[in-house]
Amino acid sequence: MANISAADVKALREKTGAGMMECKNALVETDGDAAKAEKLLKEKGLAAVEKRADRATNEGKVFIKIKDNNAVLVELVSETDFVARNPEFIALGGIIADKVLDKGYAEPNDELNGMVTDLATKIRENMSLKRIKTVKAGAGEYITSYIHGDGAIGVVVKLASDKPEALQREEAKELAHNLALHISWANPAALDRSKLDPVFIKENEDIFRKQMETDESLKGKPEKVLEGILGGKVSKFLKSICLMDQGFVKDEKFSVSQVLSDTGKLLGGAKLTVSDYVYFKVGA
Repeated sequence: MANISAADVKALREKTGAGMMECKNALVETDGDAAKAEKLLKEKGLAAVEKRADRATNEGKVFIKIKDNNAVLVELVSETDFVARNPEFIALGGIIADKVLDKGYAEPNDELNGMVTDLATKIRENMSLKRIKTVKAGAGEYITSYIHGDGAIGVVVKLASDKPEALQREEAKELAHNLALHISWANPAALDRSKLDPVFIKENEDIFRKQMETDESLKGKPEKVLEGILGGKVSKFLKSICLMDQGFVKDEKFSVSQVLSDTGKLLGGAKLTVSDYVYFKVGA
């Protein structure tokens, strides 16, 4: 039987993150072979993770990286907030985001999932790479991001202009940042009404119509008046969920579209538009 030293146990523990007694027992079981002991611990750890695979992963973080005018969002989830705050978990999210940017991955794959499994095996908690999204900015576009709080929400925004030089001005960059902040706060359903599914609009129109049918104050009113009231209710609802119509987070008296227009005037008459945005919320 091999002589298992404290240094051997310590080295294996630092490499695998397993407990001291688990490392010692693994070394004893493998007759002091560190490589075999590491494999054994991983196998046992993986078994522990598999037993927890049906446990909910409602905690985690959103990670965002931007490079060469391209952005990637990564949602990495875990069972507990404690693990979501683990430095190794946080480091892994950044590493995955970098790898997605470098290799151009469009969705989780075996390589990325394997990295998550390795950490799950070590920490012994169910975790997964829930989703990734890459956003590419072209000519005349500026891309920025915002992470809310401790990583619960992440947003990427693309601001576009007919005068690309305007996007290099601090006023434009500040606007882009504030738009990302706004989206994290308001979570718009769509950029504008044209991006909403007509079926969704019709379903909500029907809901308002049903509500009006039970409203005693509307009984006996002419059909034309009722249709006008219905149109107003639907319009107000759509304004509340479409980014361009929402009251801007910094001053709700002004809509997002108005703020874009006003800022464009300050930048020499540039036309500013939001060409795209992505909103990630952990667990959503």
